Amino acid sequence: MNKSLSTFDVLGLGFMTFAFFLGAGNIIFPPLTGFLAGEHLTSAMSGFLLTGVGLPLVTLVAAALAGGGLPTMARYLPPMVVTVMATAIFIIIGPAFATPRTGLVAYEMGLKPFLANPTQTTLTLYTIGFFGLVLLLSLNQGRLLDAVGKVLTPILLLLLIGLALAVFINPQGTQPPIDDLYLAQPFVKGFLEGYNTMDTFAALIFGMLILDVLRQKGVTDKRAQSRYLMIAALIAAVGLGFVYVSLFILGGTSLGVVDSANNGAEIISAYVLALFGPPGLWILAAIVFLACITTAVGLVSACADYFYRLTGKLSYRSWVVINALLCMLVANVGLDTLIAVSVPVLVACYPVAVALVLATYVRPLIRAPIFAFRFILAVAFAFGLVDGLQAAGLEMSVFHWLPMFDIGMAWVLPTVVATVIGLAVNKTAPSAQHQAPS
Repeated sequence: MNKSLSTFDVLGLGFMTFAFFLGAGNIIFPPLTGFLAGEHLTSAMSGFLLTGVGLPLVTLVAAALAGGGLPTMARYLPPMVVTVMATAIFIIIGPAFATPRTGLVAYEMGLKPFLANPTQTTLTLYTIGFFGLVLLLSLNQGRLLDAVGKVLTPILLLLLIGLALAVFINPQGTQPPIDDLYLAQPFVKGFLEGYNTMDTFAALIFGMLILDVLRQKGVTDKRAQSRYLMIAALIAAVGLGFVYVSLFILGGTSLGVVDSANNGAEIISAYVLALFGPPGLWILAAIVFLACITTAVGLVSACADYFYRLTGKLSYRSWVVINALLCMLVANVGLDTLIAVSVPVLVACYPVAVALVLATYVRPLIRAPIFAFRFILAVAFAFGLVDGLQAAGLEMSVFHWLPMFDIGMAWVLPTVVATVIGLAVNKTAPSAQHQAPS
């Protein structure tokens, strides 16, 4: 029998969804963008919110409409392509970028502010200790860590709310001047900065997790599952929007607190020190460190479990060791370098995720879904790759004729055209049920 959720359960589901997305790594991007955008803060913030909040929201809604996450949404693609997409997502949110970033954010906000002369050796020793602890916790993951995570997320949120109120009531600095990067196209620059959250990729995975939670609670009706998932997505979006807006304002009123900054962690640490003194900085450092640890353990465990099920050749514990060691090595490049290296990859891959979401929304109007999905995603990938190569510094002048090529969004018009073609094609396609991945 299908069960209905109480208002309290629905709010709990929404808060859980919000907690999925609120990683300590995400809070470092809005302050830096707000600092660099200067008087163009509103435009840059609008672009960032579109990709940092809007895209994850519509992705979760698309997952609700499709009845699942990535495997269900991509059921019209060849199974091997779906496997490659899933593997790429787990590598991006795992050892390549997101998980090493947790260790670096913990270092930048939990140790570096207290060091008179931080060096590469300091960073190396810290990453060895941090990911060594992550390794041990991932090998022995149990209810204790889960409980700690459920306590830490509310505490981190309360800390951010307190910081937000302090920023609104008693800003500590003035508005910085506009950086050259935000002079011409602040909205687009903010839009691309929103890629750094990686939350659209995460939403493709979280959709499955939330539906599993609903099934465990006895919600078996597909429409009820979709409705509850949409409500949870809206609650999460409101929470993320509040956090991001307050952090943008923090960055946009931080001149004098900091004169320059390479990343948002420096800005937040300096602002907390200015507002609350050393005790506030110690509390921030402790909470961020613990939040980063729980996030890292969750990501390492999820990646290890995925690759164990994918290959079946190495044990889960072996994959935990491999992932933790890779994260430790990658983290030694430093936060600024890691973010810089991740940008071309995200610029290349994000269009594919957006195209999959778009195709899912127009699916009821598509008469040849197998052809349409494959064509739309192939075009998005091809032109996203062009944008990615350009973001990496390669000369791609042959594509200068494409609209929005110069702002890193050459994929938009071709993907829209591909979608129109996919809608127009009318041919008999084999049943997608046989194409669905297991």
